[in-house]
Amino acid sequence: MKKYLNKMWKKYKDSLWKIGFLAPAFILFFYIVGEPFIRGFLYSFTDWNGASKEMNMVGFDNYMKFFKDPTVLLPIKNSLYYTAITVVVNNLIGLGLALLLNNSFKGTKVYRTIFFIPFVISFVLVGFLWSYMYSDVIGAIFNIPSFLGNPKTVIPAIAGMSLWRDAGYVMVIYLAALQSIPEEFYEAAKVDGATALSKFKFITLPMLTPAFTINIALFLGWGVKVFDYVMAATGGGPGKSSETLALYVYKYTFNYNKVGYGQTVAIYMMILVFVLAGSAAAFFRKREVEV
Repeated sequence: MKKYLNKMWKKYKDSLWKIGFLAPAFILFFYIVGEPFIRGFLYSFTDWNGASKEMNMVGFDNYMKFFKDPTVLLPIKNSLYYTAITVVVNNLIGLGLALLLNNSFKGTKVYRTIFFIPFVISFVLVGFLWSYMYSDVIGAIFNIPSFLGNPKTVIPAIAGMSLWRDAGYVMVIYLAALQSIPEEFYEAAKVDGATALSKFKFITLPMLTPAFTINIALFLGWGVKVFDYVMAATGGGPGKSSETLALYVYKYTFNYNKVGYGQTVAIYMMILVFVLAGSAAAFFRKREVEV
């Protein structure tokens, strides 16, 4: 019996050590993410106001109310509009920077660092910084009103904050993918007389598909749930012209004291994020090229 127990101990010792090291991280994750999510999901079936000790179960009333609520249409539109701009523009600018800085010339590493530095700045600080830039710098130099004060330009202006902060991150992902492409592919194409455009179309782009999977799926998710830029720069204004889904959730949960409905919208927003990001990831993964 003792020999059997020793044998079993040796067999599972490494697994127990691994579980022991991972356990604190899992526990922390559960209390920071898992437990609040479960609570929010349960609250979505109630009419809790966030302050009272009493709450009533309302079943799926909140979920049905979402489809009858006309006020949620504008936040959905704003979130999707912002997402479309950031996904397209950030990826185009990031890819352009990566292609430019993939070449070896004096100061390449310095330029890479300069373009990446904004990414380490917090969302809220970027929101306050660009709110000042739009009103007191750009507005003063060109004698124009702030883009954040115009309902037609406020969403593109907020997307501009994302471009300034996140383009460097996109660049790094594409740069890593570019540097992983075997040089032999380009040499073989050169021997065959391929033009620079042909090399880019038939070698570079297909080999960048894993990077597209990461960047496009990531920015779809970030775009739909954007909150910090809007909260810091406009608070949803002017009027409600920059109110996003995440800000809509925040207002219903904390300002209007309708936690149940606010959490319901948050659940729908999470589903939208999973659908968009998951679909994009699945689409590009099918087209990834193995070397």
